[in-house]
Amino acid sequence: MSPTSAPRPVALVTGPTAGIGLEFARQLAASGHDLVLVARNETRLNEVALQLHQDHGAHCEVLVADLADREQLAQVEARLADPAGPIDLLVNNAGFGLKERFLVNSVEQEQMLLDVLVTAVMRLSHAALGPMSERGSGAILNVSSVADFMPRGTYSAAKAYVTRFSEWAHNEYGPAGVQVMALCPGFIRTEFHERMEVGQDTVPSYLWLESPDLVTAALADLAAGKAISVPSLRYKAIVAGAKYVPTGLLQRLQKLGRD
Repeated sequence: MSPTSAPRPVALVTGPTAGIGLEFARQLAASGHDLVLVARNETRLNEVALQLHQDHGAHCEVLVADLADREQLAQVEARLADPAGPIDLLVNNAGFGLKERFLVNSVEQEQMLLDVLVTAVMRLSHAALGPMSERGSGAILNVSSVADFMPRGTYSAAKAYVTRFSEWAHNEYGPAGVQVMALCPGFIRTEFHERMEVGQDTVPSYLWLESPDLVTAALADLAAGKAISVPSLRYKAIVAGAKYVPTGLLQRLQKLGRD
């Protein structure tokens, strides 16, 4: 970098080793961002970091952390708050899903879901918002879900928190120059459902979206200043109509992707 060139913006992405998170890392690196990559698997993190550097020239910092572990989560919070290495964009993407019903899962499994999907999002957002507000610039993109708008157990409840929190933070910190947005995708062809041992044939083909299209649309919505991003016309229609659908039908719809 020459002395007169502007520094590259830096994005911190959680869960960047597969699926939506990997696509965010790719597209952000391609657009000129350096990256802080956060996940549990050090080997896969290093592989992704090397590939992004080779493909796009991005400097990639690797931070190994399990977001369900409060001490390891604190390390990520500290990185976000570090004035020596300001973060321009936080992508809270790390996912967690449970296939079984509430009482089939152990309470420890349910607690881990809340730790990753709610507590980590709240604490990392808190850590990022302070320095962003002081600088008067920055953005946070929280990956929520269209499940927020439907009764899908504790996963739905957790994502409802993420969406409502993001919507509030958008209005609260937008005047300070910080953009906050919730991304509410539907079914995306990634490893997420494979890890839950859920077959793609359990969901109608027209409901599946591709992660490159999703991320491109999400980043465009973030740049446009939206508080909530719902990808594709089909999911926009589903979300808009959910408030008018009888509860019994919503209960039947919630079984999609569980078997």
